[in-house]
Amino acid sequence: MYKKKNKSVQNNSQFSTLNSQLLYIHIPFCDSKCNYCAFNSYTNINHLKKKYFDAVKKQFLHEIDTNTEFETVFIGGGTPSTMSVDFYEKLFKLISPNIKNAKEITIECNPNTSYEWLKEIKNLGINRISFGVQTFNEEKLKFLNRNHSPTQAVKAIENAKKAGFENINLDLIYSTALDTKKLLTKDLNTAFSLPVTHISAYSLTIEENTKWENDFSKRKYDEELEIWFIEKIKEKFSQYEISNFGKPCLHNLGYWMGKEYFGIGSGAVGFKKWRMENGEWKIERYYTQNSVYEYLKHPTKYKYEYLSDEDIKKEKVFLGLRSIVGFDESILNKEEQKRVEILISENKLFKKENKIYSYDFLLADAITSYILS
Repeated sequence: MYKKKNKSVQNNSQFSTLNSQLLYIHIPFCDSKCNYCAFNSYTNINHLKKKYFDAVKKQFLHEIDTNTEFETVFIGGGTPSTMSVDFYEKLFKLISPNIKNAKEITIECNPNTSYEWLKEIKNLGINRISFGVQTFNEEKLKFLNRNHSPTQAVKAIENAKKAGFENINLDLIYSTALDTKKLLTKDLNTAFSLPVTHISAYSLTIEENTKWENDFSKRKYDEELEIWFIEKIKEKFSQYEISNFGKPCLHNLGYWMGKEYFGIGSGAVGFKKWRMENGEWKIERYYTQNSVYEYLKHPTKYKYEYLSDEDIKKEKVFLGLRSIVGFDESILNKEEQKRVEILISENKLFKKENKIYSYDFLLADAITSYILS
């Protein structure tokens, strides 16, 4: 249940301002809507782009003071590359006092992005770029309703390298109805031939509020093929999370480690902690307005979700087991620790310096359920 925030904690800028945190900025605009996409994105509101920065600025200044330093920044969407360089020039002028020591600044892009745009974005200080390629197969791109060609995808990644990006990710999607070993092998061979440092591989999920809602014929249920695909990626890139391979994304690692993050923009999510007068910690997530129209009117209006100790424990176990992060054994009660010992004896988990890790990230759901049952 969502709850209104107490007046005593209304000044959000006072939350943990002495610690480095994560900043997520959501861009909800897209040129086209993929058939499987459930993200907060729209193709028919481009006329709102000019007003969007003003709302982002208002929310940012309301939430964040000059003492807050961001360790990482992630600009996601939607499709951030649909916005002009002018938008990002204004954005970086706004956030520059808070990112002087940022280690990683990522932006998501469509693979039809021009070299000129990439070069100018790089000059603003962005040092990591992520391309939503999904596949290099023409038929599969049309099936997914992607608006780029295989040639454009290859060229965009080559242009990113030419523009000076040394940290480049590409997304691939698998378990679609069209997938075969032959198709996926060609996708991987092309990906491996490009100057990428990271691959994100996502199994297709059929979600609500998408064009493919309830149409499970669009997905191929072949566990053997899924495992084969993951293992082929691991031959070239080390796996550090269930869907991620290669040079770790520091921003995403921050999420899995339970670091605080600010969410700016329509449909963004934030995660904050603060100490109450009695010394106890309160932890919450806040959600901005999904509707861009409503966000433009009220960029500082949120829904709040307050998280219990059990909620936090479950997240620490689940996120730790689906990644190299692991979790501290001390957060478990005695019965839960006994279940962990059973899993260790079965070679499903291992312990190192009082932290618990999984051998197989794909089992995170099932193992978490068993440990906390």
